[in-house]
Amino acid sequence: MQSRTIRGRDNGLGRSVAMGAGLAVAWLLSAAGAMAQPATVVSTAPSFTETVFALGAGKRLVAVSNYCHYPPEVNRLPKIGNYLDPNVEAIARLKPGLVLLHTEQRQAAGQLTAMGIRVLTLRNTTLEDTMASVRQIGTALGLAREGTRLESELRARLRAIEERSKTRPRRTLLFVVGRTPGRLDGMMAVGSGSYLNELMRIAGGRNVLDDSRVAYPQISLEGVIRLDPDVIVDMGDMTATEGVSEEHKRAVVRLWEGQPVVRAVKQKTVFAVADDIFVVPGPRVVEAAEAFAAMLSKAPGR
Repeated sequence: MQSRTIRGRDNGLGRSVAMGAGLAVAWLLSAAGAMAQPATVVSTAPSFTETVFALGAGKRLVAVSNYCHYPPEVNRLPKIGNYLDPNVEAIARLKPGLVLLHTEQRQAAGQLTAMGIRVLTLRNTTLEDTMASVRQIGTALGLAREGTRLESELRARLRAIEERSKTRPRRTLLFVVGRTPGRLDGMMAVGSGSYLNELMRIAGGRNVLDDSRVAYPQISLEGVIRLDPDVIVDMGDMTATEGVSEEHKRAVVRLWEGQPVVRAVKQKTVFAVADDIFVVPGPRVVEAAEAFAAMLSKAPGR
């Protein structure tokens, strides 16, 4: 861009105007760079936090949600509330360059925007949403190339898992994500509307509830007996994924052993799990798919 000088008796004035114009352009470019690369970031969800770290920008995080605890470095960061109710005042006091929010957090997004704080709202319902959020977060951080590269790597790893799974017979799977502690009632499981349904398919399984459009439908014990899955994955009464003992997991398996009519119980393919990889739709979805594939591989043929 060229700057025009003002011709006249005062050549110094012309030079000053030209210099001022150049400084203005430099300031605008600097401001654009700052917008593209925020120095400080607040994340309101574990999936966003893990993505920021996977992009190599973890040091920019100045606060995270109460549920963020991976990688371990996030444990030293201030907490700003949970996903449904982030503490807008606490976030504003930090004066972050960028706040990562779910699209459902409309009120928080509106309040922060009104304060002049930049926000990025993201969806994370489907696997494609997860891949899109990797790109979008990368772009918002000024790391578009890294975001595209990370997305490509994740897709390639998932494709490899899917290709390997094609060499094995497809097994049916039920993933219980909620139930009454110590009992097989009040159960909620993964339906077709969840990204986990897609990961189960990639891993070589068929979700017994894939005909449900609800992300997490309820299911009765009678329904489990009727559907007779080859594999049951249960993290239903482990509301916290940290600090769950192996004895607790064994107790979950023993609970199912009282239902020997179910195929997964008969062939000892009931797995109790307590790991964030199954509940955080971020870059570690690949690890979840690998875990599903490993569990499905233990189910004998019908």
